[in-house]
Amino acid sequence: MDKIELEIIGLSYSQSQNNAYALVLGEKAGSKRRLPIIIGAFEAQSIAIQLESMTPSRPLTHDLFKTFSDAYSIQIKEVVIYNLMEGVFYAKLITEKDGNELEIDTRTSDAIALAVRFNCPIYTYEFILASAGIILDDTVSEESDLENQLDEIEEELSSEKKSNPKPLDYSDLTTDELNQRLKSAIEHEDYEEASKIKEEIDKRNAN
Repeated sequence: MDKIELEIIGLSYSQSQNNAYALVLGEKAGSKRRLPIIIGAFEAQSIAIQLESMTPSRPLTHDLFKTFSDAYSIQIKEVVIYNLMEGVFYAKLITEKDGNELEIDTRTSDAIALAVRFNCPIYTYEFILASAGIILDDTVSEESDLENQLDEIEEELSSEKKSNPKPLDYSDLTTDELNQRLKSAIEHEDYEEASKIKEEIDKRNAN
């Protein structure tokens, strides 16, 4: 499959999820398709700091990774968002050392935070853009400012959330169902839900 290069359009506080941000990527070729990815506050801060060329008082985790990689002559050649399953994006780093390439699986938010530090390209595939991409309204021109674009994307995300059913009350689930949901949440890197489920399981075990 041919890869499609993306660029960072911006970051917006997510109205659809608490304590989260929408990282908006767009096709570098100039299409109106945007790819919004919900990420945590720490990763959003890490990306924003690098984009704004700010220097934190102490190195962040992604800065440490960059320093470590430079010390051992490891380069990140590109980032690839290669899959989308049940709303979760999967990414990998294409690294190189001494002419040898190695693929490393990673969270998409971490991959983007590293991409801006290594100044490497970000790619995805057509099937991901076709599935999760948002096409801006025809009334939004290419010259529209970033704030308007982010507002429209956030409205799309909020509408999608409103159409989804409310999550079950964990107290209504059996212990086996809780354990299954805990395993699924960890696999999909939804650590906020995993923490809530674990709290309910621990509460039952203490009784």
